[in-house]
Amino acid sequence: MSKSLALDWLKSSYSDIVTLNKISDDDFITHVTAFHSQQSTEKCLKAILEYNDTKVPSKHDLRMLNRLVSDYITIDDDLILDSLNTLYIDSRYPGDMGLLPHGKPTLEQAQEFYEFAKHIFYRVCKLLEIDPEEVKK
Repeated sequence: MSKSLALDWLKSSYSDIVTLNKISDDDFITHVTAFHSQQSTEKCLKAILEYNDTKVPSKHDLRMLNRLVSDYITIDDDLILDSLNTLYIDSRYPGDMGLLPHGKPTLEQAQEFYEFAKHIFYRVCKLLEIDPEEVKK
């Protein structure tokens, strides 16, 4: 078990949560909110792998990471996972960065992504028995 490396992943995830808290109400940058939501979720899933001494892939595919952690946690919201996954995997150029297949996320979608990322962060902290206050140090 590698709690210290898992903690590092969670600290990185939390930095995205802090950013999201500051930007999630801004309709102009919903794509940035979506991107940080994807990043936070990805880092949480990688924390689970690290904690369980599983090699952490250098991939950003949330669906693949979700399969790798399925013995430890169940994430049932496939729609959000798929949307966040699309944001990172398929959006590689500045003109497309953070765009869903039908364009920039709405403010409502962006806030839903933020709430999802925050929910995953706290679930993973609980799962790994890491106090969220420890992450904030």
